Amino acid sequence: MFASASDAAGPAVTDGPRAGRAAETTPGTDARRSRRIGLAMLVAGFAVFALLYAVQPVLPQFADQYGLGPGGASLAISAGTGGLAIGLIPLAVLSQAIGRRPVMIASVVAAVLIGAVVPLAGSFPMLITLRALQGLAVAGLASVAMAYLAEETRSAGLGAAIGLYVAGNSLGGMSGRLLTGVLADLTNWRIGLWAVTALAAACAVVFVLALPASSGPRPAPLRFAEVVGGLRAALTDPVLYGPYIVAALGTGGFVSLYNVLGFRLLEPPFLLAPAVVALVFLAYAIGSVSSATAGRAADRLGRPGVLIGGLGITLVGVLLTVPDHLAPILIGLGLLTGGFFAAHAVASGWVGSRASGRARTQAPALYLLAYYLGSSVGGAVGGVAYGRFGWTGLVVVVVGWLLLAAVAAMLAAVAQRRSTDRAQAPSLRPSAAR
Repeated sequence: MFASASDAAGPAVTDGPRAGRAAETTPGTDARRSRRIGLAMLVAGFAVFALLYAVQPVLPQFADQYGLGPGGASLAISAGTGGLAIGLIPLAVLSQAIGRRPVMIASVVAAVLIGAVVPLAGSFPMLITLRALQGLAVAGLASVAMAYLAEETRSAGLGAAIGLYVAGNSLGGMSGRLLTGVLADLTNWRIGLWAVTALAAACAVVFVLALPASSGPRPAPLRFAEVVGGLRAALTDPVLYGPYIVAALGTGGFVSLYNVLGFRLLEPPFLLAPAVVALVFLAYAIGSVSSATAGRAADRLGRPGVLIGGLGITLVGVLLTVPDHLAPILIGLGLLTGGFFAAHAVASGWVGSRASGRARTQAPALYLLAYYLGSSVGGAVGGVAYGRFGWTGLVVVVVGWLLLAAVAAMLAAVAQRRSTDRAQAPSLRPSAAR
């Protein structure tokens, strides 16, 4: 997914011998090593994404304590995802020079250490600063994980290893939200965040101990001409703009709805307890199922149609949350969560299959950049929209974003069809010349 790198701890000692022994490993050894890597990446993904999203259920508490509206409180999420977005490409490039393994280890450890300090923030600006630094730390894992897995597991269980990593991301995000939300109701938000940090620290220890030394390529000097060329290729393919826009607008709408849902359910006519409100994040489990299902459907039916279908389901789910009745809200929440993760899975897969040559490294990074910038900016804008116009106003904004995302997907499909037709069309110039 990103530029080549490996373990930086003594390249002449670590990588050379392991690379020389790579051909001697048996299939059983490769499989065991892949399972070990998969376990390590599972707990790493769990740790960092639990930390990244742990503050989402306590945004109403931030608003009460610091005298903020929903838009201001949502900056606690936007700062983390914004820091992540900023760090994606620089840390991916850095991994070329020092190796993916050390970048990932430093990422997880730094995210945990910062997480231990976040509850000590004496002011909201300080909390926002720490959250931005934490997001920057998480970027070290997010930017290189897929490429690391592709290099280290090769064909021995690559799909399973990637599946474990993605599952760790999803389970971590859901568990961090649930644990913080429940404990914040029973005690306070600081205790909730410390509990998530303690859980993430345990995962970090397992990750560092389980992750084997690298057997991939040695770190190489940075070649900025190649980086710039890859970015140019990823930015000049019109087909890729569709997935990029879907990532930005879809994620912005999804995150903004979840950011302010707690505010709505704590107020009349619902008046739910914060611990009960935290349970709505169980809907994320639907996304784990829908993303895998959508990926298989895209292989059979084509990505554009499945992507637009996922966006359509998301839109229906958003509209179902408008009435002030808990049953349609919960049904809508399930639909919008399942639809969004289905669209995200198909869009990211589209980027991976479309990007080639130099763009193969930078295009996925740009997709993640759009994804997390959408989360950061869209989440903040959605919070402001809710504060000024209420839930219905926010729904109007999100529906508009989803419609634009669907149009972008359609235009990308047209661009891809034209590109395919040009590639398959026989050249008529030689016969014309004769």
